[in-house]
Amino acid sequence: MLKIICLTAALGAALGSTAQAADLQFDGRHARAEAAAKGSFVLHAHAPERRGEVRIAPMPMRSQTGSVMCDALFALAQQEMDQDRVDAIRDPAFDEGRPVPCECFQTGARWPYVWTRDVSFAADLALARLDPRRTRQSLQFKLSAARDGHTPGLFVAQDTGSGGSWPISSDRVVWFLAARHLLDDRAFAEQVWQALQGTLAQDRAMVFDTQMGLYRGETSFLDWREQTYPEWTREDVRFIADSYALSTNVLHYQALRLAERLAGQHGDARAAQYKAWADALAQQIDARFWREDLGQYMSYIGEAAHPVPYAKVDLLGLSLGILAEVLPPERARRALAAYPMGPAGSPVVWPQEAQQPIYHNRAIWPFVSAYSLRAARQLDDAPRIAAEIRSLMRGAALAGSNMENYELVSQAVHVDEGALSGPVVNSERQLWSVAGYLSMVIEGVFGVQDDGRVQPKLPAVLVPELFGSQRSIRLDVAGRRYVLERPKQLGDGLLVAGKVKTRGATTTVQLVPATTAPRSETTTADANARAPATPAAPQVQRKGRGWNVVVAAGQVLWQDGRALTASNGLARIGDDGLQHCLSLTRREGALESLHSPMVCVGPQQLLKGAQRWQFTSATAGQVRLRLQYRNPNGPINTGVTAAVKQLALQCAGQPLQRHTVAMPHSVAVQDSTAATFAVPKGRCTVTLEEGFNMSALQHFAHYTGGKGGREGVLNQAQVQALAVAPVAVAEGAR
Repeated sequence: MLKIICLTAALGAALGSTAQAADLQFDGRHARAEAAAKGSFVLHAHAPERRGEVRIAPMPMRSQTGSVMCDALFALAQQEMDQDRVDAIRDPAFDEGRPVPCECFQTGARWPYVWTRDVSFAADLALARLDPRRTRQSLQFKLSAARDGHTPGLFVAQDTGSGGSWPISSDRVVWFLAARHLLDDRAFAEQVWQALQGTLAQDRAMVFDTQMGLYRGETSFLDWREQTYPEWTREDVRFIADSYALSTNVLHYQALRLAERLAGQHGDARAAQYKAWADALAQQIDARFWREDLGQYMSYIGEAAHPVPYAKVDLLGLSLGILAEVLPPERARRALAAYPMGPAGSPVVWPQEAQQPIYHNRAIWPFVSAYSLRAARQLDDAPRIAAEIRSLMRGAALAGSNMENYELVSQAVHVDEGALSGPVVNSERQLWSVAGYLSMVIEGVFGVQDDGRVQPKLPAVLVPELFGSQRSIRLDVAGRRYVLERPKQLGDGLLVAGKVKTRGATTTVQLVPATTAPRSETTTADANARAPATPAAPQVQRKGRGWNVVVAAGQVLWQDGRALTASNGLARIGDDGLQHCLSLTRREGALESLHSPMVCVGPQQLLKGAQRWQFTSATAGQVRLRLQYRNPNGPINTGVTAAVKQLALQCAGQPLQRHTVAMPHSVAVQDSTAATFAVPKGRCTVTLEEGFNMSALQHFAHYTGGKGGREGVLNQAQVQALAVAPVAVAEGAR
């Protein structure tokens, strides 16, 4: 168990320390913080992976609590924030690694560049309030006009990523989560408004699925596919581009709400449209991601052709949904209370994958813990507030830095397990970890809001650790002092603001026990539980007017997004003239595996060609179209050259219809994402038209790590055929 020992001067002297010191012990490791001259500190980390002392200079913001460790770590976070302030950034994939002038925040010791999601989450957590000028400049670095000669507007850059970046990854709208804090600068506010219009219009046209009412794309931040998606996505990310992620959809919701607000301020009639889009998206997020049998919101769900729930949850998506107030309060409270916690903290995903190394899998990420802390504060979840504060302190203390991530059970920065060792990648003073720690102290402990209001929600169990023998603790920040006074009676829940008194630059808050709020029962699930192995794809055998599918013991067969009932190890799929898609999961007790690869049965035409095709529909209904293609323009895990095109369908007597298809980087011939069209009986013509990808942004003229950068825009794939399949009209509905 965690031990934070606040020592008096006498005890400290008896132990041979400086005047004040504090110790922290966990899992056989020990850290010691000592107060030194003129507000400085020395932190001794005595963990196997890091030994030595970290000297911490006096910092402009200062906490004075009953824990020298707490005060030292707050100063350490400020020191590391200052170390992440740079005049130039660099990355091997941009400008051949040469420095790029930018008074920005770099991402971390091992990541000396500006990445969209990293700087945005860090800004939202703390940086926007602590250094608005440099934060604005960091965000502006990620804005770009197009360089294709015909696309007007300003856009947020989606960084290099899975399958060639956007729209496989589509969480670039996280930029607006940060930008919303900095609108007091008029020039920047105008840039935000322009970028909102361009980015949201582009995402609506090319990422939004009107059938499902959701935005497609990868989970935000969880972008190493086989860590959290099925292993079979390692060499085929098409499914990820076709699927829907909770975190990414919540970020789109937040961006739409900001657009509604700014459009209203500009007298723009689109305010009503943005509001309608946001309202509808909120309904679909709640309806489609909630899984009643687990009492959780799924991290992601399957594609429109097969919208199956995945038994995978992630803490960032849940926390963002709670903070956006897009999840109904009772479900939100139930889901957060049920999210697993271990002695070291909360895993970023659950359950864990047994055959994957430690990174997102089996890991604690401090910035996600900071968002979990915010969500817990919003829901008055005292146990989780206490757990996340302790986790953030413990990780920084034992590592001697605000690391990128930690192993889940030991909270070590590296665990040796052969092929499964990890975290595979780690970095000191990771920017969003630093920001998460600062947020934890300023907001999580002292309750200081962006506008200066003080709204503490401090678990009573933390009083001995944070107050020691002191009657009050204080925080000095931005020329103001915030003082929390402990009550005589602590209770066993949250301590909140009672009497608040402001004199000059000092605000004093008398803490009082909160009225006990109703809470869902806290989970007893093992945070380190491993999911069952993912089954192979269903084996389907044609039998009469349908198909037989073998369903082994412990397996569940899913058709078109719904679980089927098997009888004596066999399931029957009838042939109704439509295409149906199948997958298997494996269940062991309360745990369920990720889905197997999808197999589709039923009629499908394969039309050869690369640009124009014709087909005849025997009846009116819906058809699902996919391209068969190769895209050798980059590796599966990075780049900016996912091919993005428009399928234009013209049928007699009907208006022209257009839908976007994406063709991610591939290692072989494979399917594109799907587009579903309503067709009448008769002949239709399909034409492949130009789209837009990230290589078309001026930002990526500096990209030298692959194709689509300095040599110019590249939005091409080797298209070989068009697949046409009739599908149920209700496809995608629940």
